[in-house]
Amino acid sequence: MSEPKFFRAPEPVSLGDIATWAKAEIEVGSETLEVTGVAPLEDATPGSLVFFDNTAYLKQLETTSAAACLVGKRHKGKVPEGVAVLVCADPYRSWAMVLAKLFPDAMIPADRTKVFISDRAFVDPEASLEDGVTIEPGAVIGKGVEIGSGTVIRANAVIGSDVKIGRDCVIGPNATVQHSVLGNRVYLHPGVCCGQDGFGYAMGPQGHLKVPQVGRVIIQDDVEVGACTTIDRGANRDTMIGEGTKIDNQVQIGHNVVVGRHCVLVSQVGLSGSCTLEDFVAIGGQTGVRGHVRIGMGAQVAAVSVVSEDLAPGGRYGGTPAKPVKQWFREVAAVRKLAERGSGS
Repeated sequence: MSEPKFFRAPEPVSLGDIATWAKAEIEVGSETLEVTGVAPLEDATPGSLVFFDNTAYLKQLETTSAAACLVGKRHKGKVPEGVAVLVCADPYRSWAMVLAKLFPDAMIPADRTKVFISDRAFVDPEASLEDGVTIEPGAVIGKGVEIGSGTVIRANAVIGSDVKIGRDCVIGPNATVQHSVLGNRVYLHPGVCCGQDGFGYAMGPQGHLKVPQVGRVIIQDDVEVGACTTIDRGANRDTMIGEGTKIDNQVQIGHNVVVGRHCVLVSQVGLSGSCTLEDFVAIGGQTGVRGHVRIGMGAQVAAVSVVSEDLAPGGRYGGTPAKPVKQWFREVAAVRKLAERGSGS
């Protein structure tokens, strides 16, 4: 069986072009040096481009056979002789910019230029689609839906009545979008569920009475949502996701949640109803946030934490319940010492 190739190999490019794309300076090497691909440090061949920004991989850097390396100024002297040196402010970011040029199909659907509406999709006659929309087989587009040009609706996705989707979006296979308004360049990965009922019940001895959820989901421009993430619509106001926010796989966002601009939510984060994340908040995986809590602008929360009260802007927090990391580390160290004393007695 032949080895499958999912992304086409790039055409050879010059070191000068790579330096331009990466916003890097060529410290060692010729602008005309030809680069034929990319690779990790340990697997690089004489035509490969690599990057280095983590000292844990210093041994791999010292023995790499790459043609060229993207590296920060402080580590440029670690690049072995014979490897071209491209110095940049942020090697990982520069690496991302170069990959986007070399492998555009990994950034957007490879068939985006092949605009079509499958005869095996259902598009309600009262839906409004701009020119250049692609609808793949099995997709369902409901009554009153509006979809902007350049947007791709993947196979078996369901777009509920009156949903608005902007331009150059991708709605992944088997995703469902209801009661939602999406901006431009929104990417929902496979299996995302957006706009379903929030979890709201008036509980009591007579039984749990369902509370109608009458809000929407508003997703602003340039948001990416990972596979199988769920975003509940608001109960009496909107659930909001701010522009540029990146959400990993299997994240749960409850009703009335407000997520600010350029936030990062890692896999299995759970945001309870009506909590608020201000701009540039980052939350590590498997962290839970209690309802009605506010996390201040730029705050960072470590993985596997529980946020049970408001967190101030700009701080770093962790633990259960989440607290400033220095305090958390002191508490962990104190508990460890107690355990060691107990085991020795």
